[in-house]
Amino acid sequence: MLQDDCVDLFIQHFSFWEHLSDQEKELLCDNTIAAHYPKGISVHSGNEDCIGILLVKKGQLRTYLLSEDGRDVTLYRLFEGDVCILSASCVLDAITFDVFIDAEEDTDVLLINSSVFHQMADKNIYMKCFGYQLATTRFSDVMWAMQQILFMGADKRLAIFLWDEISKNKTNEIKMTHEQIARYMGSAREVVSRMLKYFAAEGIVELSRGGVRVVDKKKLRSLI
Repeated sequence: MLQDDCVDLFIQHFSFWEHLSDQEKELLCDNTIAAHYPKGISVHSGNEDCIGILLVKKGQLRTYLLSEDGRDVTLYRLFEGDVCILSASCVLDAITFDVFIDAEEDTDVLLINSSVFHQMADKNIYMKCFGYQLATTRFSDVMWAMQQILFMGADKRLAIFLWDEISKNKTNEIKMTHEQIARYMGSAREVVSRMLKYFAAEGIVELSRGGVRVVDKKKLRSLI
């Protein structure tokens, strides 16, 4: 069952799959396991925890940086079909910073052994290019998160976040608390609450317990 599931998902999400021999395909699937992470559990804890390549089948993961005093900054989130290579930092020598990953929902993944992937990538240029391309994409996500935090005002950052959420989920309803939104934005809850109240006063959103509803997309878009 895992073998069939592995092949189907790898065909969909791994551009290098067609460039593998039958033996290599079998080796990759033989070194892939299905894993389940309950909501709230730590999936990956920094550079010393090289658990492998993650392919999200269902759920949501949050990738973040953690300071010495316990503060964290969300870098990006991973959803169904997303692949994470930063959980296998030992695969790419260029990754030298600690990244942490938590399950934001009950999450099912396929987990590829990092050593096997590394050995195969050394012999297959398509796998190696896939790995570096994926790392580059995630690094772009990291830089975008840092750019927002360092150079954008809270109103614009919140507008971008809300717009991205309704666009991704195809609904004007965002079922998140102010605390969750603040964590994903890398901001303080008090700042987010203040800005949401301002957006509500301007007729851009409506607030409810545990959620936000965008009521004027045109106004929201104008803030981005």
